[in-house]
Amino acid sequence: MIPRMRLDIAWSDLLHGARSCAASTSPEEAERRLGQALPCGEAGLACLSVRSGFDALLQALGFPAGSEILVSAVTIPDMTRIIEAHGLVPVPIDLDVRRLSARVEVMERAVTPRTRAVLVAHLFGSRMPMEPVRRFAEEHGLIVFEDCAQAYAGPEDLRDPQGDVSFFSFGPIKTATALGGAILCFRDLQLLAAVRRVQSEWPIRPRRHFFARIFKYSLLVLLSYRPVYSLFTALCRLLGRDHDRLISERVRGFPGENLLAQIRQRPSAPLLALLERRIRRFDQGTIARRMAAARLAIERTPSLRRPGDQAPEHTHWMFPALHEKPDELVRSMWNAGFDATRGASSLYVVDPPADRPELEPAEARAAFERLLYLPVYAGLSRRRIERMATVVLDVAPPGTT
Repeated sequence: MIPRMRLDIAWSDLLHGARSCAASTSPEEAERRLGQALPCGEAGLACLSVRSGFDALLQALGFPAGSEILVSAVTIPDMTRIIEAHGLVPVPIDLDVRRLSARVEVMERAVTPRTRAVLVAHLFGSRMPMEPVRRFAEEHGLIVFEDCAQAYAGPEDLRDPQGDVSFFSFGPIKTATALGGAILCFRDLQLLAAVRRVQSEWPIRPRRHFFARIFKYSLLVLLSYRPVYSLFTALCRLLGRDHDRLISERVRGFPGENLLAQIRQRPSAPLLALLERRIRRFDQGTIARRMAAARLAIERTPSLRRPGDQAPEHTHWMFPALHEKPDELVRSMWNAGFDATRGASSLYVVDPPADRPELEPAEARAAFERLLYLPVYAGLSRRRIERMATVVLDVAPPGTT
């Protein structure tokens, strides 16, 4: 079985993280060293996760209860849970699925005197043009939050963020993962100072937690080798377990119901040390190889519909596809030895407020119901990509997607 993806981390990085758990470096010193590595310099803030940074940001801003935040219609559930936990209302903005960009004309219909901010998420490695979003926000006096968790393509992205606050994730399945951590880049240094004060009140997550995390994800890196993965999926079938669900559950960053208690912590020194290493030693070749693999898959499956096929910028962090019967296609891919999935990310479609049904994000929801992910990534050989394309076209010939 060809694994659905490989974690973007080397054994040497995992060893560095493990050694850092035993080092005596303080969190303050680790944060100082990380700050020296950040292209955004003093405008950057390290957090335990994007969720943590977003929560601290909303605490610092203190929007009145009932205020609205316009949100890209496809995001992770925890982002809207955090919005609601602050007494705020997430209002979905439908997507142009082919460009993976928020529709500004929908923003114009959705904005009200209660609107305070816009949260846009770049999806699957694509980057939507931010100028129309910023222009809209300036016209209405709104703050722009830019979620780049799926779009990070190297340290230069941190140099000139396009949002008033831009979020970059280094979670387990992200590009250049540090197995956790996030960088928030600010245009307003006073707002940064306010968010830093909020975060300073939180406890530091214990080092032992990060060491356990390194052990856990070392096993998942080992699992990504094809023979090991094939054995794993065979054992799951033998035991009657769904390997797809099992993996998805294991890579969730903050499982359970008590989200705020989990995210209201500061990153430990070893996490900051690994994050510094991943930023300083970023391998641009990984992005080039990933894009080359995606281009070959696109070339070999010309009839396959893909969200973002007209996105102006795309580094193909994941390889999503659309099919009328996605579950059937996934099972057919499994039978052919390719671990396609519908659960490679925790995205969902945001519901509109009960009193504003006209804002139902119909285009995003229709696409999401047909969404699956194919195992296309850096390191996958040309032969395997071509074989996978043959299987896709056998199952989904031209005219059926």
